[in-house]
Amino acid sequence: MNVLLIGSGGREHALAWKLAQSPLLGTLFAAPGNPGIAASATIVALDVADHRAVAAFCHEEAVELVVVGPEAPLVAGIADDLTAAGIAVFGPTAAAARLEGSKGFTKDLCSRHDIPTARYKRFSDVAAAKAYLDETGFPMVIKADGLAAGKGVTIAANRSEALAAIEDCFGGAFGGPGAEVVIEEFLEGEEASLFCICDGTRAVVFGTAQDHKRAFDKDRGPNTGGMGAYSPALALTDRLLDRAMAEIVEPTLRGMAEIGAPFRGVLYAGLMLTETGPKLIEYNVRFGDPEAQVLMMRLESDPLPVFLAAAKGDLSGVTPSWSRDRALTVVMAAEGYPGSYRKGTEILSLPADDARTRIFHAGTTREGDRLLASGGRVLNVTARGASVREAAARAYAAVEAVGWDDGFFRTDIGHRAIMVEGA
Repeated sequence: MNVLLIGSGGREHALAWKLAQSPLLGTLFAAPGNPGIAASATIVALDVADHRAVAAFCHEEAVELVVVGPEAPLVAGIADDLTAAGIAVFGPTAAAARLEGSKGFTKDLCSRHDIPTARYKRFSDVAAAKAYLDETGFPMVIKADGLAAGKGVTIAANRSEALAAIEDCFGGAFGGPGAEVVIEEFLEGEEASLFCICDGTRAVVFGTAQDHKRAFDKDRGPNTGGMGAYSPALALTDRLLDRAMAEIVEPTLRGMAEIGAPFRGVLYAGLMLTETGPKLIEYNVRFGDPEAQVLMMRLESDPLPVFLAAAKGDLSGVTPSWSRDRALTVVMAAEGYPGSYRKGTEILSLPADDARTRIFHAGTTREGDRLLASGGRVLNVTARGASVREAAARAYAAVEAVGWDDGFFRTDIGHRAIMVEGA
């Protein structure tokens, strides 16, 4: 079958690389794609915000499935419009995508269905949000309500940091001015990411991972879209995984179905593993980035029939298979990220991919024969190994072989898992 993949980052490169291995695949198209994706897919010049144009392309090229990588097109309703045009889509409707598109919506859903999460309050008025600071303690978490590319969350250690975060949120630093703000309690514990493929009523576990959000070593610096990840998340034991499914994911699917917005696609639950059990931090309605990179490195089965089954609403009999290997990815980012950074710096050379090591392009472009950095997160250097330590050693050896002098990276990706393995 012919497939269209929407997106241009490292997540989409990893998906393209894995989808291209499917014996069911005819032609894989990608829009807008990137130089790495071009090795696995035919790049097409489509305005993915023009849903009619996307539908027309799918009809012209006999595309049977559209796989949507990023969240913004889903929140904008691309799945609704393509489905109405008779095209199967792996990704939720706009109504279901509110699980990521509005943090307040998700928190209210949790409240109605007794899903364990942090205590919270929603504010649409800056003065009321600031006044609430006198009623609670620190640290606290300030979240911009809408999409913020992974950067709309502030862990405020004191009043001044909280006030600044509230001003940023209402001032439009993470989206349009006047958006709502969610203020919630700070949860103690270890974070983990749980991925499930959903068909509206059922959820199939599709791997776990642990992301590293802070920009610098030892989890310091500002939050980013992710500076590295490893899979599986060793802290998410089988017992905790069963609890997360029973107490968080399954009630969410029931709740969404009850309001007429059944969830189909990949549901990414960001979890905090607290002393009393897993609690939901947030939902994403697509694969994580860079978590998708480590999941695709470990996935042994064909993802295409899984994605198609979810799109058609029937995951019965679907059981993905996984390598026993660990996988780890290191993000190479432009100096200054997640703040201002320079674009257009040249990447002079990349080490060759092999069976255990791959480089996924996250923010690159070509100018003639030159490969240039075009985004904040530029390369995802990814490796597999029998242990997290082995995967990290391979990944960092490949990082050192990259010929790019204008980036930076964390040197401690996977450090918690390595400590657990060595214990």
